[in-house]
Amino acid sequence: MVHAIEAYTSALKKNPLSDLLAREALRLLAGNLEEAVRNGGNREARQAMLLGACLAGQAFANAPVAAVHALAYPLGGHFHIPHGLSNALVLPHVLRFNVDAAATHYGELAPIVLGARLRQGDPATYAEQLIEEFGQLSARVGLPTRLRDAGVPEHMLAQLAKEAMLQQRLLVNNPREVSEADALAIYQAAY
Repeated sequence: MVHAIEAYTSALKKNPLSDLLAREALRLLAGNLEEAVRNGGNREARQAMLLGACLAGQAFANAPVAAVHALAYPLGGHFHIPHGLSNALVLPHVLRFNVDAAATHYGELAPIVLGARLRQGDPATYAEQLIEEFGQLSARVGLPTRLRDAGVPEHMLAQLAKEAMLQQRLLVNNPREVSEADALAIYQAAY
């Protein structure tokens, strides 16, 4: 899902094709993730996850990923946290950081991700609901939700922030500029 979200909000190369791919990827992934986790034998849900992941990959091939990935990479490098989990651990906190610059885009994605659970409101309300959803999703599918729960020691956060800043090829795509202090604050929020 992170691939699709970051493609949809990519600052430099967002385009109608990447948007189409990202929206359809999110529809498939959000609509099937929990069922695929609960019932791994549900072939239809797993096929939808496979297609959603493929479409998300095509989306970010056209509109590159950004700060979520920049902050996730050092987590994988130092602590061997799997790619999807490292992204999930920082996603809600990066969404919160970006909300002022990306509220319209987040608001457009909220109905796709939340479906019938979406509460009526304005785009800012929808953006907030999207952030809340991704703040709760990991726990619902049995994943750790905090960096500390994934074995990241607090004393490493400053080093991780410094290393995340080396990912400028990703950070330039973020809808909001990210400083080292911002990266540290995001890691602290995720801790």
